[in-house]
Amino acid sequence: MKRGLPFEIFMGLRYLRARGQRTNLSLFVWIGVGGVFLGVAALIVVLATMTGFQEGIRDRIVAANPHLLVYQTSGAGLADADRVAARIRAIRGVRSATPFVHQQALFTVAGGGAHGGLIRGIDLKAPAVVEDVRASLRRGDLRPLADGEPVLLLGWELARALGVVPGDAVTVISPQGALTAVGMVPRMRRYTVAGTFELGTHDVDSSLAYMALPAAQEFAGLAGVTGIEVKLADPFEAKRVGRAVAAELGFSYWVRDWMDMYRSLFAALQLEKLALFVVVTIIVLVAAFAIIGHLVLLVAEKRKEIGILKALGASAQSITAVFFTVGMTIGITGTVAGSLVGLLVIWAQNTYKVVRLATDVYQIDYLPMRLTLVDALMVLGAALILSFFATIIPARRAGLLDPVDVLRYE
Repeated sequence: MKRGLPFEIFMGLRYLRARGQRTNLSLFVWIGVGGVFLGVAALIVVLATMTGFQEGIRDRIVAANPHLLVYQTSGAGLADADRVAARIRAIRGVRSATPFVHQQALFTVAGGGAHGGLIRGIDLKAPAVVEDVRASLRRGDLRPLADGEPVLLLGWELARALGVVPGDAVTVISPQGALTAVGMVPRMRRYTVAGTFELGTHDVDSSLAYMALPAAQEFAGLAGVTGIEVKLADPFEAKRVGRAVAAELGFSYWVRDWMDMYRSLFAALQLEKLALFVVVTIIVLVAAFAIIGHLVLLVAEKRKEIGILKALGASAQSITAVFFTVGMTIGITGTVAGSLVGLLVIWAQNTYKVVRLATDVYQIDYLPMRLTLVDALMVLGAALILSFFATIIPARRAGLLDPVDVLRYE
C-alpha cells in the first residue's frame, strides 16, 4: 500500500506505466483508451444529433399544425360546428377548438406564375387563433383578414414562388367547379395579398394560405365547415385528450392527432437512431478487443511477478483485482474523456450553430443536438459493460495461475 491506495489498485496503476524494454505494452493502453474515447464521443454525438433532429422536426410540426382534427364520419362536413367546438372546449387540456375549412387550390398571378396549394379558412373570432397567426406573421397586416375583406395571407415560400408582395393580387382556382349549361366551370376568385407568414416548415410555408372562415366557406361552396381543429395546452397529451373528445362526441365523429398523422416519420427516425447506435457501438467493441490484447500480453509479461506475489501470500482474488484495475482504468479513462468531448461538441453546435441545414429538405435551419439522460446512460453503460467483459476474462486467468508452475520454469 502506498499513498493510502490498496495494494491491488497500486499494482494495477503501476502496470499501466510500462518502462524500458516494455514500453511497447503502453501502445496497447493508448489504443484501448483511444478506441473507447472515440466510441463514446461518437455515440454521444450521434444520439444527441438524432434526438435533437427528431425533436426539432417535432417542435416545428407541433407549432405549425393543430394537435387534433375532428371530422364527421359522413364526410359532408360539419353543419353545427359552433356546438361541437363548445363541447370540445369543455374537455380538460383543450386550449382552443375552432372550425376550419380546407380546400385544395391553384394560385395564379398576372405574370403567368402558378402554384398548387391549400386554402385554410380560420376563425379569427377566436383569440387563440389570432394569437397564433400574429406570432407567425412575417410581413403585412392581419386586420383586413379579421375584417372579412377578400384577402389572403400566404406562406412566405409560396409568396416567393409566385413573386408577390403584400398588396398584389392573386387569382385562386378551386378544382371543385360549378356545374353550368356548358359543363363544369372552375370556381375562380381574385384576392389581395394582405401579408405573409412563416411557420418554419418548408412544406407548409410553400403551400398554405390563410383566409377568413366565411370567405373560405364561400370559395369552397360549403354551408358548414370541414372540421374542428384543436390546440392543446400540452401537445403530448394528444392521445388522452383525443380519446376524451371521441368519447364526448360519439361514434358519428372521428379524431386524428398529430402523433398519428406523423407516425411513419417518427418511426423511421427512431429506427435510424437505433441502427446508428448499434453501428457506432462497434467502435467500442473494437476497443474492448484492444483491452483484451493488452491484458493477455501483460499477464504473459508479468508471469514471474504473479508467481512471486502468490508465493508471498497474495490471493487469487487480489491478483485478479490487479489486472481488473488495469483494464477498467483504460475503459473508464476513455469513457470519461469521450463523454467530455461529446458534450463539448454538443455545446458548440447548439451555441454557434456550426452545421446548417437546408430548410426545404430537413424542415429545420440548423442541426440541433440534445442528449437525454436515457441516451447518456445507454452510452456509459455500453462502454463500461464492454470494458468489464473485456477485462474480467484475462484478469481471472491471471488470478488462477499456479505459482509452482510459474516459478518452476523461471
